[in-house]
Amino acid sequence: MSIPRGVLICWILLMATAQLGPTQAADSAPELPYAEGTFAPNWDSLKQYECPEWFRDAKLGIWAHWSPQCVPGDGDWYARGMYQEGSGQYQFHLEHYGHPSQFGYKDIANLWTAANWEPGKLIDLYKRAGARYFVALANHHCNFDGWDSTYHEWNSVNVGPHRDIIGEWAKAARERGLKFGVTVHSARAWNWFEVAHGSDSQGPMKGVPYDGNLTKADGKGTWWEGLDPQELYCRAHEPGAPPDAEYIENWFLRTKDLIDKYRPDLLYFDDNQLPLGEAGFRIAAHYYNQSLRWHKGALENVLTTKGMPPELLKALVLDIERGISDAIEPYPWQTDTCIGQWHYLDNCDYKTPQQVIQMLVDIVSKNGNLLLSIPVRGDGTIDSTEVAILESMADWIAVNSEGIYGTRPWIVFGEGATRGQGGQFNEGQSRPYSARDIRFTAKDGALYAFALGWPEDGKLMIRSLAKVPGARGKVTGVRMLGHAGVLPFVHDENGLAVMLPEARPCEFAYGLKITGERLTEFRPSKVPMDYSIVVSPNANGDLILGMDSVEVHGGQARIETRAGQENIGFWDTTDDWLSWKVKIPGASSFDITLQCATGAGATSIAIDLAACSLTAAVPSTGDWDRYTSVEAGRVTITEPGEYMVAVRAADKATWRPINLRGVLLQRAP
Repeated sequence: MSIPRGVLICWILLMATAQLGPTQAADSAPELPYAEGTFAPNWDSLKQYECPEWFRDAKLGIWAHWSPQCVPGDGDWYARGMYQEGSGQYQFHLEHYGHPSQFGYKDIANLWTAANWEPGKLIDLYKRAGARYFVALANHHCNFDGWDSTYHEWNSVNVGPHRDIIGEWAKAARERGLKFGVTVHSARAWNWFEVAHGSDSQGPMKGVPYDGNLTKADGKGTWWEGLDPQELYCRAHEPGAPPDAEYIENWFLRTKDLIDKYRPDLLYFDDNQLPLGEAGFRIAAHYYNQSLRWHKGALENVLTTKGMPPELLKALVLDIERGISDAIEPYPWQTDTCIGQWHYLDNCDYKTPQQVIQMLVDIVSKNGNLLLSIPVRGDGTIDSTEVAILESMADWIAVNSEGIYGTRPWIVFGEGATRGQGGQFNEGQSRPYSARDIRFTAKDGALYAFALGWPEDGKLMIRSLAKVPGARGKVTGVRMLGHAGVLPFVHDENGLAVMLPEARPCEFAYGLKITGERLTEFRPSKVPMDYSIVVSPNANGDLILGMDSVEVHGGQARIETRAGQENIGFWDTTDDWLSWKVKIPGASSFDITLQCATGAGATSIAIDLAACSLTAAVPSTGDWDRYTSVEAGRVTITEPGEYMVAVRAADKATWRPINLRGVLLQRAP
């Protein structure tokens, strides 16, 4: 699942406008007192940071992304969408609550009663599902604080639940042995909430100001008497204007208050690098220095943020939203994602337990952690589908935890055709995992290999453990997590072939524990290995080259699913190319046809096989899902053997992106 396109565009714009460099912020920022010590508010000093072992060992956190925006049950960014005339959330708000000039987000916040919230009961379930740390949303872009906030009157103790949400979450988590974290998103409220100061441009309420224009004086005789809506809605200002000094100071004091009151083990910023210039740097230094005080000189806290360039990754923990890394990262990192929409949506299409667990295994193999949000309803409960997902996760972790917690990456993260595209907001765009896809972790001298599918013949081949000449490694035993007894195996130059048991110990992602000698020496030179499937002719002598056997080379093109069918998409650069390995039993001629679609204009594509090279003209189909057969010509092979079919851009100057579903080599008469 991915963030809606419209929301993503708004998000990107806010990411661009909400960031301030330290010099720009410092020119206008007032005194921002922080706890001084080992760390100073600059990158060079923050690079002294070392990620604590508890985070590296924990691997899985669960997040309650819970705010008043969950009350309507209409999905993410409701507090913004309800003021965007014509949007679905605006229409929903009119139908359920009235016009936003009369019933605004402040009133939604007052409906957030958390009447059925039992934090201890939820944390018990989260812990059983595998969480080693729990994270709560402290505030969102809606600018409402979920704690007894000293510097912001719009908080959960004054309005709505009249409870210290963060305080109760922290107590419940720590009583159950979980580390506790908080997430801060309010640095973006200044621009995000500008819509609340507008009005309708048409219709019967045209020109009537939304409630973001109300002042404290307007509250006399109302439920919010004594509260200032301008504090919640960030005061009216010129749209797109940068945050002023008063806003920056307030954000700093609120965040510092949150840190000092609750001593979170993890602090997450929903920002690129550090928010609000000098204020963000001072919060980071304050947080690290306070950690040294709280833990008698040990730095036990984790600070995460996004969009970090490689040269700064040492300073904190990189967070990737709704995406993954495509390689083993040199420093610990975290994916944050949600099983559905960030804020609760009725009848949401959730990720399956299998998708969650496969994501967890892939992330852990690359030196990362998974922070998984389970949306909470406005009343403080989760729905039955969410409970079932967590219970399924609990069943899996009970069997496989040994290969997850406390592990470290092996020399390669895995093998197989499904590798995923690195970066934010790209989950769900790669092909489903199969038994060819294996992910590795290591601990205490043992290697753990997780097969992300079950092979039909019951034999799992791990090619990364092929006996490489000169390597001194030796496999002495293999067992499956959750299965009693050892498994038979054959270890040779092709890899480690393991016969799996008849009964599966869990529903998905099957873990093997491999023991032996010098298990890190099987690929001492880290030479890329060939994991490709060899395609043999069918009964008619034809070779059908599809997505199940393709190898994708390069950094952009990848397998995606559109209209229920897999295809190569995102093939935007001529540096990418495709290959298949084929077996040709004897002298043969083949007519080659490709299934292509392009909405970017006509182009040409080259096909290489043995000493033959063909070029095919690909016409514009006008749509990325409208495919046509493109004939490339005939090739003749004179000797039997295994060959590679390569498909690439024919001409860089005239290349246009295409989608490709497959290649047919039809045996000529």
